[in-house]
Amino acid sequence: EAIAQQCGFNPAGGGRNNTYEVPAAEAALGDYLRLAWMPKITNGFFLRAESFYHFASHIDEVDDTGFSSYGGRSLHQQSHGESFLSLFMNRFNGKALYLLDEPEAALSPARQLAFLRILHDLTGSGDAQFIIATHSPILMGYPDAVILSFDDSQIKEVAYEMTDHYLITKYFIQHREKVLADLLAD
Repeated sequence: EAIAQQCGFNPAGGGRNNTYEVPAAEAALGDYLRLAWMPKITNGFFLRAESFYHFASHIDEVDDTGFSSYGGRSLHQQSHGESFLSLFMNRFNGKALYLLDEPEAALSPARQLAFLRILHDLTGSGDAQFIIATHSPILMGYPDAVILSFDDSQIKEVAYEMTDHYLITKYFIQHREKVLADLLAD
């Protein structure tokens, strides 16, 4: 939210031209954050999974172009996962910064893989940059991703195979019966 605020994006979600209000959408951190970049980012989008419904309602109110930037249909007329993918495929393009807060919230594992392909296509030109806050081991597995851990008192880079999300998921898949027996024992 703080980075989105510094970029001029709506801290409730959207781009620079999306003006709508959602209570408690702004964090005070944005007032204290200083970003340095050349050139300054003016294009992009902030996806805030928890307020995506409000963003979709805002688009329904203001879009008179037949929802062309969102796949030709209202985001509300699509499933949650379809609406996220529609946004990624139709609204995300060109030189921009995309800030995504837990995009996996609406995406099945198969759709997370589809999103990785979209991410690959957008970053292939070198014009698009993504900052993604995620708990998904699938999304964290993107090639050349820089994974930063905020779990301790300091921010540090961590290898994919050393993330808690990867380790817990791997252990569960390899030892499902034992994990469930231990977890559900009376």
